[in-house]
Formats: sequence, C-alpha cells, structure tokens
Amino acid sequence: MEKALNSKQQSLISIAAVTAKGVLSKLKIELNKGLDSGLTVNQTRESIVHLYAYAGFPRSIRGLQTLMTVLDERKAIGINDKMGTEASPITDQRSKYERGKSILGELTGVPETGSKTGYAAFAPEIEVFLKEHLFADIFERDVLTYVERELVTVSVLSSIGGVEPMLRSHLTICLNVGLTPNQLQQFIETIKSAIGKKEAKSAQQVLDEVLKTRSKI
Repeated sequence: MEKALNSKQQSLISIAAVTAKGVLSKLKIELNKGLDSGLTVNQTRESIVHLYAYAGFPRSIRGLQTLMTVLDERKAIGINDKMGTEASPITDQRSKYERGKSILGELTGVPETGSKTGYAAFAPEIEVFLKEHLFADIFERDVLTYVERELVTVSVLSSIGGVEPMLRSHLTICLNVGLTPNQLQQFIETIKSAIGKKEAKSAQQVLDEVLKTRSKI
C-alpha cells in the first residue's frame, strides 16, 4: 500500500489553503485540528509566515492573528500546545543569492548555469529577490521540511488560482522532494474538502499534466 499523507501534512494543506482564501472562521477550525494532530506552534506559525510569499502580507498577518486567538482560547481551557524547535542558525558563509540558487537547484533537480531568460531577464530585480528572500531567507529555515513547505506552497497556489505555470512547477518539485502521485492525489482531495470543488478541479488538471509529462521521462 502506498504511503499516504499523515494528519500533520493534511492539516498544513488545509491551514494554508484557508488562510490564502481569508476565511478566518474556517481557519480557526483547521488550526485547532492541526494543533490537535500534533503540529507544534512553531510549525503552524512558520507555515503561515511561509505563505506570505505567495498570498501576500495581508493574508499571512490575518492568519497569524487568528492563530494567536486560537492559542489563547486553547490555553484558557487548559490546553498548552508544544512550541517546538526554532529555526537553526545559518552557518553557510555564501551570499544569500548563492544559497538561494543552490536550494532552488536542489528542489528542482536542475542546477542553474545558463543565462537569464523570460521574466528573470526582463526584471532581474525580482529574480534576485526570489533567490535571496524566498529560497534563502524562507526555504532555508528548517522549522519545516522541504516537503512541508512545498505542500503549503501548492495549497496556496491552488487557492488563489490563475497561476497554473507556478503550480505546475511546484507540483513537479513535490515529486522531486519525495511526495508520490498518490499523496498528491490526496492533496487534491484535501483541497476539495478545505476550499471547494472548483479549486480542486483546477489543481487536478494541472496535476494530471505534471504526471503525464513525468511518465514520459
């Protein structure tokens, strides 16, 4: 039997999807489920911080405020949630750009050696921001694994819609970091439950394309 997503991974998907949508009443429910499943406060907080890179500061901050409320409510009834480990200090002496470039290469399995093309050539500033901030400042933090960060990422991209090329890239990364097609099908079902059939259908179409392309390699 193929390995399934565990309860913590499913909760990270639901929390990210609902936060990206801004449905705070449902987010409270998903946060409670996630904490009950064993997510630490730091893992939960980190997932909501992570998603700002895709959904923006407003959604992330509202998610963090909702998490603060949920933690206070749980504490008031005697539930003391485990804080969990903090991010490890960064000891790599390379520049943030080089570290981010290396992490992106690790995720995609394709080291970047060629000249910049597309948006990176058109707007080189955003390519620098992407490497230095998203893949160094954020992905380098080990509070969440690469698998967990990618599940959060594809959840947000599925929720906001209209970003199919990015969703395709990150679903491919999900496979690269060890998630199975079966687990990604489970991801679709979790999205469907969390935010609805429309978003799940769109994400399923992209996943089908990714798996079809993968089978030809």
